[in-house]
Amino acid sequence: MIKTIFRNAFLIGISVLLICGLLFFGIQYRQIQDTNLAELRLEAEYAAKGLMNSGEDYLKTLSDVNRITWIAKDGTVLFDNMISLPMDPQNACPEVAGALQQGEGESIRTSDSSGKSMMYYALRCSDGTILRLSRPLSVTRSALLAVSPVLWVLVLVLLISAVLSLRMAQQIVRPINDLDLENPNRHIYPELTPLVDKLLEQNLAIQEEVAQREDLRREFSANVSHELKTPLTSISGFAELMSEGVVSGEKMQEFSSDIYRESQRLISLIDDIIKLSRLDEDAEGPQKETVDLYELSSGVLDSLRKIAEKQNVDLYLTGGPAAVSGIYRLLYEMIYNLCDNAIKYNRPGGKVTVNTVTEDDRVILTVSDTGIGIPPEHQKRVFERFYRVDKSHSKSVGGTGLGLSIVKHGAQFHDAEIQLESEPDSGTVMTLTFPAVAHDESSSGSAPV
Repeated sequence: MIKTIFRNAFLIGISVLLICGLLFFGIQYRQIQDTNLAELRLEAEYAAKGLMNSGEDYLKTLSDVNRITWIAKDGTVLFDNMISLPMDPQNACPEVAGALQQGEGESIRTSDSSGKSMMYYALRCSDGTILRLSRPLSVTRSALLAVSPVLWVLVLVLLISAVLSLRMAQQIVRPINDLDLENPNRHIYPELTPLVDKLLEQNLAIQEEVAQREDLRREFSANVSHELKTPLTSISGFAELMSEGVVSGEKMQEFSSDIYRESQRLISLIDDIIKLSRLDEDAEGPQKETVDLYELSSGVLDSLRKIAEKQNVDLYLTGGPAAVSGIYRLLYEMIYNLCDNAIKYNRPGGKVTVNTVTEDDRVILTVSDTGIGIPPEHQKRVFERFYRVDKSHSKSVGGTGLGLSIVKHGAQFHDAEIQLESEPDSGTVMTLTFPAVAHDESSSGSAPV
C-alpha cells in the first residue's frame, strides 16, 4: 500500500512539474522569437535610413552578424554582404513579397543557400527597394539556456517531492498498520469507521461462534461419554456376573444375547461418530457419480423390510427415476436413516412412503410417515447430535441419536436443502431437494414394497 500511495503521489508531482516546465519553455521560446524579430525590425529600420542617406557604401560598413540583402523592385539583388553576386531574383520569397505589398514582411524558413533555419525581416524603403535582414534561428537553444536554471530547480523539486511522497505514504499507512484488530476502537481517520465497525462485528461474531462451538464441544463430549458409558456399563455388568459364576445356565444365553446387543449398539455409535467426523472435516471420499434416488430408495426399503414387518409398518415407494450427482454410500446412509426413523417412531399398522420426483432443475425426495410426529418446539433441534425428543421412547427403540445429524451434514455436502414438516400424532414429512443432473420422464405410481 505504501508503494501504491508513493507511486501515485510521485507521478502526480512529476506530471505537474512537466506540464509547468513545458509551459515555461513554450513561453520562453515565443518570447525569445519575438525578441529576435523585434531586433531585426529595429536594425532594418536604421539600415534603411542609412541606405537612403549614404547609399550602398553604408551597407558595407555594417557588421556581418546579420545577413543584409538589398533587392530592387523587380526582385534583382543589388547587394548581399554574405553571398557574391549575381543571384537569382528574390521577389518570390514570402518576406519580400510581403514587403512589396504591405511595406514589411517576415518569415522563418530554411535558407536555400545555407541550408540553415533562418529568421527573415524585409522592409520597403522610400525609393521602393527592399532591404532584408536575416539571422540564424537559435531560439530553441536560447530558450533551453534561458530555462536551464529552472530545469535544475525542477530536478531538485522532483527529489524533494519523492522524499515527501514517501513520507506522506508512510504516515497515511502507519495508523492502518498499527490498527489493533482485536480491539480496533482507536483510530485517527474517520474514513476508517466503516472498516472498524465491520471488524468489531466480525470479532463479535467470531467470539459468539467460538463460544457456540465450545458449548457444542462440551455437549458432544458429555453425550458421547454418556452414550459410550451406557452400553459399556451393561457389558461390564453382565461379564462380571458371568465371571463370578453366579449366572445359571438358563440365564447364560440371555446375558450373552444382551452383551451382543450392547456391543452392536456400541459399534453403531462409533460408526456414526466416525461418519460425522469425516463430514465435519470435509475428508475426501469417493468421487461423485450419477445416482438414481428412486433405485437407491428401493434398495433401502428392501433392507428395512424385516424391521418394518416386526413393527407392523407398510413401506411404499412412489414417483419415478430421479438422478443426482453424489456419493452413493452417503446418499444411502441419508435415506436409510430417514426411513429407519420413520419406522421406529411409527405406529402399528402405520405406513412409510418414499417419493422421488424431478422438477425442472431439481430432484425432490420425501419420506413421510404416519407416526407420533414431532412437537413444534423440538423441530429445530432434531438435527442436533444426540438430541432426542422423547428419551424414554428413544431408549426403547434404540438408535444412536446421530442419524438426523448425518442426514443434515450429508445434505450440506450434496448442496441439498432439507425441510421438516410435522404435527404431533399426525406423522412427519422429511423433504430433501437436490440439484438435478438429468431430466427423465417416467410414469409415477404407488405400490407396496
